[in-house]
Amino acid sequence: MRKLCTAVAALAIAFPAAASPKLRAWVTTGDKSQLMAAQAPSGPASAKAVEGLPLIAVDPNERHQTIVGFGAAITDASAWLIQNRMSPAQRDALLRELFGRANGGLGFSFTRVTIGASDFSLDHYSLDETSNGAPDPKLEHFSLARPEQFVFPTVRAALKINPDLKVMHSPWSAPAWMKTTGSLVKGELKPEAYPVYADFFGRYIKGAAKVGVPVDYLSIQNEPDFEPDNYPGMRWKPEGRARFFGENLAPVFQREGIATKVLDWDHNWDKPEQPMTVLADPKANAFLTGVAWHCYKGDVSAQEPVRAAHPDKEVFLTECSGGEFAPKFDDSFSWMMENLIIGSTRGGSRGVLMWNLALDEGFGPHNGGCGDCRPVVTINSQTGAVTRTQEYYAFGHASRFVKPGATRIGSPAKVGELRTVAFENRDGGRVLLVLNTGKAPASFAISDGARRFKAILPARSAGTFTW
Repeated sequence: MRKLCTAVAALAIAFPAAASPKLRAWVTTGDKSQLMAAQAPSGPASAKAVEGLPLIAVDPNERHQTIVGFGAAITDASAWLIQNRMSPAQRDALLRELFGRANGGLGFSFTRVTIGASDFSLDHYSLDETSNGAPDPKLEHFSLARPEQFVFPTVRAALKINPDLKVMHSPWSAPAWMKTTGSLVKGELKPEAYPVYADFFGRYIKGAAKVGVPVDYLSIQNEPDFEPDNYPGMRWKPEGRARFFGENLAPVFQREGIATKVLDWDHNWDKPEQPMTVLADPKANAFLTGVAWHCYKGDVSAQEPVRAAHPDKEVFLTECSGGEFAPKFDDSFSWMMENLIIGSTRGGSRGVLMWNLALDEGFGPHNGGCGDCRPVVTINSQTGAVTRTQEYYAFGHASRFVKPGATRIGSPAKVGELRTVAFENRDGGRVLLVLNTGKAPASFAISDGARRFKAILPARSAGTFTW
């Protein structure tokens, strides 16, 4: 017995009781006095210390979706700037800051690229250009030369830094010769072009993979309910998309052994009836992975009824842009935190994307479309110097701490003026995002089982809390 007691005592010395968990916090304030600023760690609080405070109860037993990641689109404009207006050292430092996790990097793990031109391209082009708009049913003119100039090298560099990076691809228009207008601008896909356009996607996915760019997710049309008048776009009604998914794209994927996940809609919150119509088609439903949303019209609450009707389908928020149409830091930062980071993930989003990763000091380069869209970072076209925007900090509050594979767990949507969402990383660490929408500082308590912590957020500010 004495030997046994001695052995137990020795074990107790070798393996002391685990230290009490520390609450760590990073805060961004609407007045910019703190920008993801680390706070002093604090230990658990007594019941008396948090008595009477508003309570945010985190429940790890309430499990929701797993997270793919947060990030922004590597548009033609972003990639061109990164490759042509930065020195190699500047470029490497920026990509490590955005996609890496060392030294406070944001750890972006989700991005999007355009298949052909968007409004944020230097010119309007497709990946299958023919002279005089002649049809090319055998895709003899198909080429990845344009994305290989700037976009694909930037994606590969980001993947080297963050191998967990998932890449979504979306076209703004089919090649002009497939369309009713014979132009990249406006028009619809000709019904007789459905089979060759399905082959086009198969060719693109396999070609990108050969050069080291995965197509993890695909949408077949950016904003299919909109025909812009000065940059590529294409209207594609839900009945046509459903037919294309089930009768054209699915057979190509099966024939070519393609495992890319396909998302419908890729447009605003204001018309949930469109993805609902597509998902009502049995063949399309069987083929599709989920639904992608944009933020420009409607309300984030539109995600929920579609998700509830199709709980087997994944949800993503794949485009939103800030801009000088909403110039105030506190207003736009608070809106993004409430609607994109908190609201969208509470509505089932596995990934959340801003639009341009980088633009220059003149909100470009662009060719048509938005003239004052704000990026995650601004790159000075003369010096390569980087300026971080409110989008950078809003997304950083999630991407730096909520890692790929994390699970959203239970927390209240609202506690007074506070808005919350919580996650559990695969290592068991907890992450709680809190936005104080009020005009006064807010003290509150955080509970996780028997643990209690006391926290405070200044007015119009957001915090990331980990333990």
